[in-house]
Amino acid sequence: MSSSSGFGSDGDVAALAALVADAEGAVDVVRAGQVREVRVLAAAGRLAREQAAGASERVQSHEMALRGIAAELAGVFAATDRTLQRRIDEAQDLVENYPATMDAWEAGRVTRGHVRVIQDVGCSVPAPVRGEFERAAIERCVGETPNRRVRDALVHLAERLHPRSFSERHEQAAAGRCVRVQAGPDGMSDLIATLPTVIAEGVVDRLTRQAREIINARPQADADQSDGGAATGDTEAAAPDSAVAGGSSFGGDTRSIDQVRADVFADLLLAGTPALDPTVDDDGNGTLGAIRGKVQVVVSALTLTGQDDGPADLVGRSPIDAATARELAGDNTAWDRLLTHPVTGTVLECDAYQPTAAMRRLLRARDRHCRFPGCRQPAIRCEIDHTHAASDGGPTHVCNLAHLCKRHHDVKHHTRWRVKQLAGGLLVWTSPTGRVYREDAPPPLVAFAIDIGQSRRDGIPRWGVSPSATPPF
Repeated sequence: MSSSSGFGSDGDVAALAALVADAEGAVDVVRAGQVREVRVLAAAGRLAREQAAGASERVQSHEMALRGIAAELAGVFAATDRTLQRRIDEAQDLVENYPATMDAWEAGRVTRGHVRVIQDVGCSVPAPVRGEFERAAIERCVGETPNRRVRDALVHLAERLHPRSFSERHEQAAAGRCVRVQAGPDGMSDLIATLPTVIAEGVVDRLTRQAREIINARPQADADQSDGGAATGDTEAAAPDSAVAGGSSFGGDTRSIDQVRADVFADLLLAGTPALDPTVDDDGNGTLGAIRGKVQVVVSALTLTGQDDGPADLVGRSPIDAATARELAGDNTAWDRLLTHPVTGTVLECDAYQPTAAMRRLLRARDRHCRFPGCRQPAIRCEIDHTHAASDGGPTHVCNLAHLCKRHHDVKHHTRWRVKQLAGGLLVWTSPTGRVYREDAPPPLVAFAIDIGQSRRDGIPRWGVSPSATPPF
């Protein structure tokens, strides 16, 4: 291994390996301390309940007992008694309502981050099915980073187990949509719109792509401005402030993408079209106005045809109601039909009714996001990478391609991280110290049912999913 690739010499790698070993020991110690702390706080809550038992005004007695205990513990934890009281309540809920999660955490199968996600999502699950949710959630968390991918999977699991349909609850929630202003300091305010998720995601996607169009136009604007200055001999003619302040010139524009998004957002709301458009010409409107928001949705065939009202998956975000998914599918002239494995849920084939970039569509449907361990960047904002480099003879075929975001694409090519792709889109990553991370092609979260503990591959349960359809909104 050459010393120029990533971490330097083999001695550097050995030093890093020693640090990793120390980190593993530290993680074990921290986990044991966290588990003990939660159990101590839960015991404090039980003590308060026992002290209040039999009192004539039980609720008030329990509250007073809990306050007294929290005040006592506050000195030990160097926190306020209010904070300790809240933590006691959370610990009691965790210990009493999620015993299997506590056991898995204590055994090192899951982390504190997983526990938080299970508890946060589980609060919406009715008590009669919470045990079923907890068992499935633990299995889903094992071996995964506690990121949005895991949370999304648990949210879909909770939706499936809820006695009220997602469509019914979404309809009720959508009635509360609104726009409000929250005043901030220094003459700034937050404009907050509470919208259906698919609409909000479409808005952000459109703003992002319009902002990138503006940023990509900067080199030409700077070149035009430089040429104009040279022709007149007037070095003051290309003042950046005037270029940004008005007109169609974007020379000297140094705004960040967040700033450009905010400016385009205001333009669209106030003027109906971007007031500043570096792509505009004498022939009519520029390209910014033609950009439309895109989202990727996976919906089961039964939901699409109206045979059930199960929630669809807004890739990278959260569930959406069946009616919205059907409307998105109906409004599109083309959509992908995904054939998935009946046990593992792996995307096996993608039928495109219009023969356009079939391989890219299949990879986007299979990967859904960056395939580096723990990354959640949506596939539509990633680059397609040859797992085995094309320059080294790697074929341009779905069995050798995967989506990587720019950051992790660079990591793969410029550090000692290595990856190989196995059947079904399974990526096996090896870190510079030799640690191995398995990154499965994520099955669509939309499912007819969930096979808990029935279908296993390499000892890890997989989701049983239906054939699904993805409209490219």
